[in-house]
Amino acid sequence: MTTATLNRPMTNSLTAGKLPRGSAWMMLVGSWIVFGAIFAILAASGATKDFNIVGAIFFGTVLFDVVIYLTSLLVEGSRKAKDRLVTSLVATAFIIALLPLISLGWTVIVSGLARFDLQFFSESMRNVIGDGGGALHAIVGTLLITLMAALISVPIGLLTSIYLVEYGRGMLARGITFFVDVMTGIPSIVAGLFAYALFALFFGPGVRSGFMGSIALSVLMIPVVVRSSEEILRLVPNELREASYALGVPKWLTVLKIVLPTSLAGLTTGIMLSIARVIGETAPLLIVAGFTTSMNYDLFNDRMMTLPVFVYTQYTQAAGLHAQASIDRAWTGALALIIIVMLLNLVARIIAKAFAPKYGR
Repeated sequence: MTTATLNRPMTNSLTAGKLPRGSAWMMLVGSWIVFGAIFAILAASGATKDFNIVGAIFFGTVLFDVVIYLTSLLVEGSRKAKDRLVTSLVATAFIIALLPLISLGWTVIVSGLARFDLQFFSESMRNVIGDGGGALHAIVGTLLITLMAALISVPIGLLTSIYLVEYGRGMLARGITFFVDVMTGIPSIVAGLFAYALFALFFGPGVRSGFMGSIALSVLMIPVVVRSSEEILRLVPNELREASYALGVPKWLTVLKIVLPTSLAGLTTGIMLSIARVIGETAPLLIVAGFTTSMNYDLFNDRMMTLPVFVYTQYTQAAGLHAQASIDRAWTGALALIIIVMLLNLVARIIAKAFAPKYGR
């Protein structure tokens, strides 16, 4: 072997002819930027009414499919190029499935920023006709009604799921499962009518209160909590229960100290899903809680405004000289509702992570 051969730079055959790591992500983002710039120019020139983020992401993803295939074909060969093309098509299908969510989020953010100010979160609509005003009364009402609904629904739902998984046998368990499935599919307005009819029997037909709204929402929450908690509890390995029984621990203490802590993260997620299911309900709250323009901190007395009803009333009352102000308040109310749901999910994740059992290696 000559000296020239020894001094020649060595090439690694395992990495030769490969695209750099992260190149696919850079191509995808670059494709989005290209079509984002194109649609931004079209919006600025007046060819389109607004910036079309859905079009930018869709056509940018299609461009990415073409670019990643051609680049891989030139650098890595036809076999690897086909593999990357199929992978990119799968990613494209996933992105297309997300386009409605992206469109919804973008529209709410862009339209809701018009009134996303301190006044909106610190004032109510009392004595406000035109511009100004806020949704503080609706935010407070939403939090109070949802909190009370959760306090009613979570214990009932968890205890029911524990019974079905740990104790339930025979016709009673099958009957509970059947009625829970039926309750899962009932329309939300039926829950509102049920709460209204129940309280009208005792207090008369004209009664409205935030607590009635909590009862209506709990009717919708309980089956979701039961079904999600039941599935999570069934995922706890039976070996953990049997080990606890072998140590002489009674069944109720095994459930309390072993089963529930082990499934805490999943239970928290299920509870948050049930809250997200009902926090945006409008029809039952419009029937039983009513609407008002003033602050009300008492769940058991008089009408109470909520964010979904606030958005509905502001949009339906948009007319005349102050129509745009009402529409802006409606969009900002929708954005505030989405932010509340996101914050609740973040808090739930933190709680689940903090209290989840720690496993050693």
